[in-house]
This record gives sequence, structure tokens and C-alpha cells, in this order.
Amino acid sequence: MGKSGEILQMCRDKGIEMIDFKMTDLDGRWRHITIPAARFSEEIFTYGIGFDGSNYGYAPVEKSDMVFIPDPATAFIDPFVEIPTLSMTGDVCMIGEKENRPFDQYPRNVSLRAAEYMRQTGIADEMVIGPEFEFHILDEVRFQVEPKAGFYSVETRQAQWNSGRDDGYNTGYQIPSKGGYHIAAPGDIHYNLRSRMCMTLEEWGVKVKYHHHEVGGAGQMEIEVELGEMVDMADKTMITKYVVKNTAARAGKTATFMPKPVYKEAGNGMHVHMLLKKDGKPVFYDENGYSGLSRTALYFIGGLLKHAASLCAFTNPSTNSFKRLVPGFEAPVTIGYATSNRSAVIRIPAYAKAPEAKRFELRCPDATANPYYAYAAILMAGLDGIENETDPQANGWGPYDFNLYDLPKEQRQQIRSLPKTLDEALDALEEDHEYLLKGQVFPERLIHIWISRKREEARRIAEIPHPAEFLQYYDL
Repeated sequence: MGKSGEILQMCRDKGIEMIDFKMTDLDGRWRHITIPAARFSEEIFTYGIGFDGSNYGYAPVEKSDMVFIPDPATAFIDPFVEIPTLSMTGDVCMIGEKENRPFDQYPRNVSLRAAEYMRQTGIADEMVIGPEFEFHILDEVRFQVEPKAGFYSVETRQAQWNSGRDDGYNTGYQIPSKGGYHIAAPGDIHYNLRSRMCMTLEEWGVKVKYHHHEVGGAGQMEIEVELGEMVDMADKTMITKYVVKNTAARAGKTATFMPKPVYKEAGNGMHVHMLLKKDGKPVFYDENGYSGLSRTALYFIGGLLKHAASLCAFTNPSTNSFKRLVPGFEAPVTIGYATSNRSAVIRIPAYAKAPEAKRFELRCPDATANPYYAYAAILMAGLDGIENETDPQANGWGPYDFNLYDLPKEQRQQIRSLPKTLDEALDALEEDHEYLLKGQVFPERLIHIWISRKREEARRIAEIPHPAEFLQYYDL
């Protein structure tokens, strides 16, 4: 039985009537196209489904015809549709005269090449990562950007600002600003909703480590998943965002992974835990090293810190990202590493003591990132550090085993900081991207397209009058 036979047998067994193909655009959003199950055949795995890549942000119109090749290993019954539907993701190819070839800009292909480059170096044969997904669940969101008006408004009954409501529904269990960490019911009004999200993720093959209410009192949540192989975890990042948003919508709520949707509250990060393995054995462990880390691990950290500014162009690719990366909200602002220090951009968890668990986390990323590009860029920066033996301590990047927020201003100014705006991150990427080009992992054309697209995005947003500007300047 061929691949199509297995899929069609699953369709017969499960009563599937539609097959949905989910593709990732340049920014990291899922798009999809659907066919009746009766139209599905083996040829789709060879010739694919044609689509216009220019509408996904990839290519100019004259070279935009592409094909999507589904991966049967990703087949899963979509739980959020009325008609029984089998969902598949996969890869994208350019149409050639004789045969199709993988499209070098497609996000999943970039992450696959990064993993292959890692194996070619001989440093490791597997990168294992574990993202932490922070997000907000809200009752309502409103926003408008017009020449005559511009505003946003978010609402959730659990927020402290609703403690004075007089509408017959006030329970008095609002959560204080920055007071939501691990809060229990009745304050944690979305416990059951998060559990439903996690059970759906488990059914879809995404193993959940735990879930809880996060620091932000205005509906901030976290779901942390078990560690897994990098490309597979990029797939599961897309699945997680899809499940969270659709489960919330089904419950009459709205979920957002925006880094900073609520002023003066903690923002949403996507901290990435990571380790390398070779022949099934941990590469990052050394019982005699700093915090139990090997020289290889420290060089990997050195690569991340050396390229931290340019990495932000992929790990924090929105103007909103840098409203989160400010002091006072458990978000990193300085380039350094330390054990159990949440003010450093790289934190080494003290609780991960076993050799197979020895790892560290990069704390700056957020979920506006395209996960395939972000995870691949993280790997390439770390490998560059190993290849060049970039020692983080010798370069003055730590270890900072103290609260970086509490340093006197003069000392803080001596420590390199993360970019403060998207434009600064793009400037850094423009100057520092050779490490991404190794092994043709990131095509240089993709770097240029990304910079151009994101600069236009930043310029467009910067031109819009802000409500705070009316507050500050209207009467001058």
C-alpha cells in the first residue's frame, strides 16, 4: 500500500470527507487549501498542490508558481472543523522543467538544512529544544487604525481594573497587576480552558510538560511542552498556536501571543530551552564545567551572545517585540549568561542537573517569530560559536550571577544590550549574517527579503499617530 493508500484507508476508517493542506507563509502564519478526500491520489506526493507563492511573501510574481508536497507523517484529524477533515503539513518546491526542487526560502526547508548542516559539522546529530508558550486569553479585543481614529482596547473580567464593576457579575476575585503567577481558582478562571487546550495538544502528538497562569493579572497564561527535535518542534509550535487560538475561539474567548498586548503588565515570551546530542549522548554536560556545562556548551552560548542582536531580527521580528524587552517585567535586556538568573538573556536552569537534561534557555524570543527561521538561526549562531571557540567569559558576557536590573547605571552601560527597536535588530542583521549563510542554510536573498519586508513594516507602523502622543503633545 502506497502513501495515498494509507491516507485513503485512514479516511475510510475515520469517515474523513476533506483533506486540508496547511502551509507556512514568510511571516509564520498557517495558510491552507482543501480538497475532497475523493480527489486525493498518490500523484499528490510527487507533483504536489500548486499555489501562488507571491501571496505568501516569498517570490516575485514572475517566479511565483510553487507546489506543496504533503508529509503523510503529519496527518491528523483537525478538531476544529464541522466536516471531518484530515490535516497535513509538508514542504514546498519550485516547479522545474524535469523535476521539482525544494524551495530554499520555505521556512521548513530552512530548518531542515540547518539540522543537516549541524550533522555535517560532526558537532552533533540532533538539536533538542523546548519552547515555553506564553499568551493572553481575553474576553474581547477591539482595535482600529484609520486616518480619523486609532485605538485598541482589551478586556478580561479577571483583570484588576474590573474590581469596581457594577453589572451583577462581579465576583471580587480579580487578579492584581503582575500578581497572576501560579494563581489558583477562583482567580484562575481559565484553568479548564487551558486543560482542554493541553488535552487537544496531547492528542495531536504535542507532549505537554505543564500549564499554569502566568505573572500578568490580565489573562496571561503559559503552556510548556516537553523537549523534542528542532524541526519537529517547529511543526509543533505551529500546532500549539493553532490549538490555543481555536480552543479559545470555540469558548467565546480570544487568545493572542503578542509580546506586549497589555501596558504595564508582563509580556509574552517564547523562551527556548536547548541542548545538543551526538550518538544519543548529551554534548552540553561536564560535571566540572561552569554550572555543569561543557566547553562545547559554553562556546554555543558564546555564539548566541555574539550574534544576539542580529538573531533578534528572527526571534523578535515585530515592533511590539521590543515593548516587551524592557526592564522590570522578567524580560531580558542585556547580553549575558548566568545560572538561575531571569534578567540574563541566557539562563541556565539550576534544576536541570542530570547529564541528559543539562541545557540552557534563550529568553529573548517571542511567538511573533516564524519558528522555522528562528530555531534555525539559533542553531546556526550556536554552531558558529563552537566552530570559532567563542568563549563567553573571555568576551565579558558573564557569568552574571546577580540581578542585572539592579546594577548602577554606569555599570549597566558597560554591558551590551539587546536591540531596543526592530530597526536596530534589522541593522544588526544587515551587518552580521554570514553565520546564517553557511551550508546555504539561509539563502542571502531570503535575508534581503526579510530585512526589506520588516523595514517596511516598521516604517508603516512608525508613521501612525499613537494615542499616547495625543496625551503628551495635543495641548502644545
